[in-house]
Amino acid sequence: MEKRDYKKVLQHLYKASAKQGCIVDVPEMNYLMIDGQGSPGTSEVYQKAVEALFVLSYTLKFMVKKGEMKIDYGVMPLEGLWWADDLSAFTEARRDEWKWTMMIMQPDIITADMVESARAQAIQKKGLASLSEVRFEAFTEGKSGQILHVGPFTTEGPTIEGLHRFIESEGYHLRDKHHEIYLTDIRRAAPEKWRTIIRQPAG
Repeated sequence: MEKRDYKKVLQHLYKASAKQGCIVDVPEMNYLMIDGQGSPGTSEVYQKAVEALFVLSYTLKFMVKKGEMKIDYGVMPLEGLWWADDLSAFTEARRDEWKWTMMIMQPDIITADMVESARAQAIQKKGLASLSEVRFEAFTEGKSGQILHVGPFTTEGPTIEGLHRFIESEGYHLRDKHHEIYLTDIRRAAPEKWRTIIRQPAG
């Protein structure tokens, strides 16, 4: 059984310092993705979307592990692209206006045909309607700034502002959508220990 640690292979993208921002070049990678709108804390649509991503990702993992490939790998972290039509909506009081694309990166050994086979299996076992809304898509960010935020999501503001200042000090401007990578299972850790990579594409 071959074992692959994609977080280690891609550690420059899935590991960051909390003290200093850095510039990374994010290549094209394939993701399972699902879109929606609403507060991540209260939206049932959000919760079902995230569940669908993990169910499909783990179905693919075990297909690869038990199938002809015989490769064992760890499912990658949940990631999210966040934006709003009105930028001032990024406040606690207006989270229902937030738009998002939640996603999980898939290894390069995963194909579109494998995703469809895994989807059929997952729908038969779990019956989640949101599984049909997940898409398999290539995504490229290119040059980006990133930094690690430690603590609850509600305290990200200063970290995000500091990252933006860092990007501009490096001679770049901000572009595209705010990106977060969730390294901690928030169901099992205290909020003050949550670790989130904040990424911002830079032009």
